[in-house]
Amino acid sequence: AAECIRVVILLALLAISASSPSPANANGSDTDLAALLAFKAQLSDPLGVLARTWTSNVSFCRWAGVACSRRQPRVTALSLPDMALHGSIAPHLGNLSFLSVLNLTNTNLTGSIPADLGGLRRLRYLILSRNSLSNTIPPALGNLSRLVSLDLGHNQLSGQIPPELLLRLHNLGKIVLTRNNLRGQIPSHLFNNTPSLTYIDFGNNSLSGPVPTGLASLTMLEVLSLQLNQLSGPLHQAMYNKSRLQVMALVANNNLTGPIPDNQSFSLPMLRYFGLAQNNFVGQFPPGLASCQYLQKLSLSVNSFVDVVPTWLTKLTQLEALSLGDNDLSGLIPATLSNLSNLNYLDLSRGNLEGEIPPEVGLMQELSYLHLEANNLTGKIPDSLGNLTKLSFLVLATNQLSGPVPTTLGNIASLGILSLLGNNLEGNIDFLSALSNCVQLQDLAISSNFFVGTIPDQGQIPGGGVFSNLTLQSLTGNAGLCGSPSLGFSPCLEKHPSVNRNFLKILLPAIGVAFGALGIFLYVSMRRRHKRKGEVKASTDPSDIICHQLVSHHELSRATNNFSDKNLLGSGSFGKVFKGQLSSGLVVAVKVLDMHQEQAIRSFDAECRVLRMARHRNLIKILNTCSNLDWRALVLEYMPNGSLEALLHHSQGIRHFGFLERLGVMLDVSMAMEYLHHEHYDVVLHCDLKPSNVLFNEDMTAHVADFGIARLLLGDEGSMICASMPGTVGYMAPEYGSYGRASRKSDVFSYGIMLLEVFTRRRPTDAMFVGELSLRQWVHQAFPVNLVHIVDGQLLQSSSSTSSCSLDGRFLVPLFEIGLLCSTSSPDQRMTMGDVVVRLKKIKKEYIEWTREMGRAAR
Repeated sequence: AAECIRVVILLALLAISASSPSPANANGSDTDLAALLAFKAQLSDPLGVLARTWTSNVSFCRWAGVACSRRQPRVTALSLPDMALHGSIAPHLGNLSFLSVLNLTNTNLTGSIPADLGGLRRLRYLILSRNSLSNTIPPALGNLSRLVSLDLGHNQLSGQIPPELLLRLHNLGKIVLTRNNLRGQIPSHLFNNTPSLTYIDFGNNSLSGPVPTGLASLTMLEVLSLQLNQLSGPLHQAMYNKSRLQVMALVANNNLTGPIPDNQSFSLPMLRYFGLAQNNFVGQFPPGLASCQYLQKLSLSVNSFVDVVPTWLTKLTQLEALSLGDNDLSGLIPATLSNLSNLNYLDLSRGNLEGEIPPEVGLMQELSYLHLEANNLTGKIPDSLGNLTKLSFLVLATNQLSGPVPTTLGNIASLGILSLLGNNLEGNIDFLSALSNCVQLQDLAISSNFFVGTIPDQGQIPGGGVFSNLTLQSLTGNAGLCGSPSLGFSPCLEKHPSVNRNFLKILLPAIGVAFGALGIFLYVSMRRRHKRKGEVKASTDPSDIICHQLVSHHELSRATNNFSDKNLLGSGSFGKVFKGQLSSGLVVAVKVLDMHQEQAIRSFDAECRVLRMARHRNLIKILNTCSNLDWRALVLEYMPNGSLEALLHHSQGIRHFGFLERLGVMLDVSMAMEYLHHEHYDVVLHCDLKPSNVLFNEDMTAHVADFGIARLLLGDEGSMICASMPGTVGYMAPEYGSYGRASRKSDVFSYGIMLLEVFTRRRPTDAMFVGELSLRQWVHQAFPVNLVHIVDGQLLQSSSSTSSCSLDGRFLVPLFEIGLLCSTSSPDQRMTMGDVVVRLKKIKKEYIEWTREMGRAAR
């Protein structure tokens, strides 16, 4: 009650100060306090962060997310990114007259952006992205003359872009309006008064009309993204002559036209990404690109270019992705493309290319995705393709290729999709046995060719996993199969000396397909690409590859009671997870992605890429997927015993979670991470390791889950820079949170923080950690002699001999030492996950031996 009275009084003072001027030092701090309390009053705080830290016994300058000026207690920054809040933005924030930074990204905000924020004349950074803010953009924001960065992306803002929005923002360097519902034309004069702009992202809206000519005068521009709108008309020629431009993204759904200028008028020396796909550009591919020595991704597919595959492409030595498909291509595939040693993605599909596939393609060791479908290619498939050991997607369908399928394709262990349908291939179907070495193969299409031979006359139909939903239609024409009476096939005989029963048992699980009619047709779900006016094409970007598609939306709807709230297991940033029971009786977790979020689609693709190839007892498994252009879901193992987060902080059973059990969990997690970092085909970075992403099965074995923001390190890369840096505050390594640099060592940092949390039962975001005091610093101050004062009290209170023994210094000291070494601020000083596994196994072994000795001595 006292707090409520205090809020009312301060709001009254705020109203008085707004109506009558007074010296800033006299009541300025009261005004700021009232504004903060009004902001807090319009929010719900489910985790109690503000309730614990925004208290009357502490100066508001020490509140979480609040910073003040040095000379006087006036709020200069309010920054609460990724905070689990709900509610709306109080217009009272417009009274924080000293405010320079307002960062409320990803805080579940709804409602409108208050026009009152336009009164914050000192504001330099306004970041309200990744919320659910709606209605129009207030024109009053155009009064923020000192603004350097404006980010309103990933919301539900509607209406038109206010013509006066950038009228006075002469210092603006960055503006982001992506992923909203904005419509209408971009005001023609919008960029006439913003000479400092370096970053513009208006992508993923419904903007129409021409691209403003004012963009051509922005000499400082580095990033321009207008993709996935409905823009039309030509681009100003000066857009192709910018000395600083690194990214030009105009792909998809636009209808931009015209030719691209020749060498003399084309100068983009710093260009790294050039994306004009799915427009209506004409002429030849711009030869001026040959001078773009830093170019990494070139996407010109689905236009009206008329050209051969240019030989000048070989000058682009940094090129990683090349997409020229769906144009009027002619001529041969140049053998010199093999000089692009960094190329990962190659799309030359749906043109009129002729001749043979150059054997030199086999020299492109980094190639993962190869699209040559729907051309007029002839000759044999080169044996050298078997040298592409990183290839996962090989589409050669609908050409005139002939001869046998080379058995060398069986050397590509990473191959996931292989489509050879619609050619003139011939020979014995025995080549399938070679493909049994392709342990990642999931989709295989070989129909409409001239293969001969037979499938062995009897074989066991696989069951379980992705084969639990096989239908009679997918097995028709194979009367020799056995083992599924429900589908009309007889039980397999105990002995049958005249047949090779193992052939089909090995082949089907290895290539993940179902046999169709004629005995040699292999069913595969493929997305056909059509180029019809007004139709949105299915992308051939590697991120769009689906895992497999053997379960229907109808089946998942039935299994989850139409995705009922009663079946809801939880929800997160990218979707919801439901408990379900398939028709086979298998209980599963169904993760349904929110298709309105671009990051959710990336999350689906990331989990597919990682988990479809990962095999480890401590990793969650994808059992199936359901995917089309409008709906995506993952079918995962069901983990009945919840998460490590729940066990530590919300469970009454914590008393039974002793030292050995906690040590076992952290060992399980470390072994999973060691596999991903050092044993998996590609290095996998989890990027969001925390207790809520560690789940327990029925026997309490820990499984690392949620690879929605995982990254793959290819080749010898030691780290990568992520354009967006999702993650969880408290667990992110400093270099990841500040610079987006992800590496094995950033995962190690998260692991170290989690280990400290498991044995102290203190979250890194606990209210006690304010200022410079962090969970790691707190543990470090107690290390090594005072660890008993910071270890979880439940371990101290346990009466079992096992838990009591765990408090012996010989085990606590080396254990906490691992956590401290893993979470040090310098990546180079952190341990590797391999070393962590070795040390934890040693601690566990010595601990078990010691407790046995103690037990024998007690007897």
